Amino acid sequence: LLLSQFDPDNTGYISTEKFRSLLQRHGSELDPHKLEVLLALADSNSEGRICYQDFVNLMSNKRSNSFRQAILQGNRRLCSKALLEETGLSLSQRLIRHVAYETLPREIDRKWYYDSYTCCPPPWFMITITIVAFFLYNGVVLDRFVLQVSHPLYLKNALLYHPQLRAQAWRYLTYIFMHAGIEHLGLNVVLQLLVGVPLEMVHGAARISFVYVAGVVAGSLAVSVADMRAPVVGSSGGVYALVSAHLANIVMNWSGMKCQFKLLRMAVALICMSFEFGRAVWLRFHPSAYPPCPHPSFMAHLGGVMVGITLGVIILRNYEQRLQDQTLWWIFLSIYVIFVLFAIFWNIFAYSLLDLKLPPPP
Repeated sequence: LLLSQFDPDNTGYISTEKFRSLLQRHGSELDPHKLEVLLALADSNSEGRICYQDFVNLMSNKRSNSFRQAILQGNRRLCSKALLEETGLSLSQRLIRHVAYETLPREIDRKWYYDSYTCCPPPWFMITITIVAFFLYNGVVLDRFVLQVSHPLYLKNALLYHPQLRAQAWRYLTYIFMHAGIEHLGLNVVLQLLVGVPLEMVHGAARISFVYVAGVVAGSLAVSVADMRAPVVGSSGGVYALVSAHLANIVMNWSGMKCQFKLLRMAVALICMSFEFGRAVWLRFHPSAYPPCPHPSFMAHLGGVMVGITLGVIILRNYEQRLQDQTLWWIFLSIYVIFVLFAIFWNIFAYSLLDLKLPPPP
């Protein structure tokens, strides 16, 4: 209502001078973080006017590309103290602040996230797929938490991907619920929770689930193309997609990332990933407990990494911008779709054309 008084002609804009006077008059009623961003919005505008919709988007905590572009084009430096220096915060507020500094490279993004995050909805996707899918299914339905590769039911379940059963399309996704040993399950669960939950808190379930599922599908398809005789189990494709995307963003925004011990944390994550990948490579070429069927392939790890450093990087790099406005997003998405289509046709025709001798069905 107040803004409409400054825009009697309903143009959708008001002058920056009138906007500043409005902020000075009612700034005490606003959250300090929002007031700071509004001032940045006013200072960044070179046309001498403010879009009413940008103001509405900010006050309603709605992501806006035009608002984001206005902030990026501004030359104003934040004068107030950093979010990390604020004291007197509750435990939940400190947790949200910690997640912001772990994930976002810009102070304006961190303050925006800290001010707008309400934990509604909570990071349900990563928690659900970890607890319910891994532990509830394996523990209750199969009466054991993990199937070792030497267990009689290892190949005789309807979840893992097997080259002889590749026509059963659900196996390209459900293989993530089986793991080749407790150490395999343990490392994936730790990486998935420590990395996936904070990322979902910042970027939302839709983006994180997309990266995760894309990594899972790319992993099984990579196995069907590059390691055609092997089965595959484990959630490494989705986990490696998330972790590689997160690590790549830290590297690209190294100077802006203010998380504590970031070099040490990157080293630990890389060591864990390398250990798990090395174990998968060793297991693949180790004598199988069920010859002639080999042990699970390690190609799903590489498929997840490729998704993470392409699609994942673009999705996680843009906190407020709309993905459809990013040229790279469309390029990488097109590459991913082409790969999926190629892998589908490969699975339909290549196995018969190559006259490949596959292990017998379980």
